[in-house]
Amino acid sequence: MKLNAIIVEDEETSREILKNYLKKYCPNVSVIGEASNVDEALLLIRNNALDLVFLDVEMPFGNAFDLLEKVGDSPEASGFETVFVTAYNHYAIDALNAHASYYLMKPISIDELIKAVDYVSEIKTKEAALQDQVLIPKTNNVNGKITIPQQDGFEVLETANILYCKADDNYTEIYLNNNKKKLVSKTLKYFEEALTDSGFARVHKSYLVNVNEVTKYVKGKGGSVVLSNGKEIMVSASKKSDLLSYFK
Repeated sequence: MKLNAIIVEDEETSREILKNYLKKYCPNVSVIGEASNVDEALLLIRNNALDLVFLDVEMPFGNAFDLLEKVGDSPEASGFETVFVTAYNHYAIDALNAHASYYLMKPISIDELIKAVDYVSEIKTKEAALQDQVLIPKTNNVNGKITIPQQDGFEVLETANILYCKADDNYTEIYLNNNKKKLVSKTLKYFEEALTDSGFARVHKSYLVNVNEVTKYVKGKGGSVVLSNGKEIMVSASKKSDLLSYFK
């Protein structure tokens, strides 16, 4: 899949290296512009239909997070995926929180660059296939049950009745389709593993959703899903491809 991209990097040498790598190893990427600071990047984003932005974290007069904040939830933001490029690995968590699809360390590994481009291509292909379609999960409701511990024993829940689960430190809030909520002394990771074969997808570090209850996918920096009860839940960029793979 062809991807229109820009490179946002204050060092000209670094821009040239990345551009040459892309030309040689990722021929499906067309670099249509370059920027050395936040203002130049913002102009390119607003004036071009982009699929991918390679974004250096540290730049003069601002950084990558300043740029993403200025772009916000504008229509332009829904069109591109972000790949952070930096020499500072302590930005990794911030990158994920800012919905970067991938994170590349300098000096750039060609193998990691190819993986990043392949990952974005996969997302874009799936999004295009689902554009303007009613979301139909590949999985059917599983007539399964799950037990949740309580002080006086345990309770049995039908997995099909669970809309989503939300992390609350070492607890998990389970939201049901009858508007009831259960607070359980288990981590979200526990429920992710327990419900892995029941059509549940981890869409965010804090959320696990029943894909059979997803009615709409909203494109964005990370995107979001709307459930049958109207609840909209953010999707982490790193989880987007996994989520989209659940749908036809």
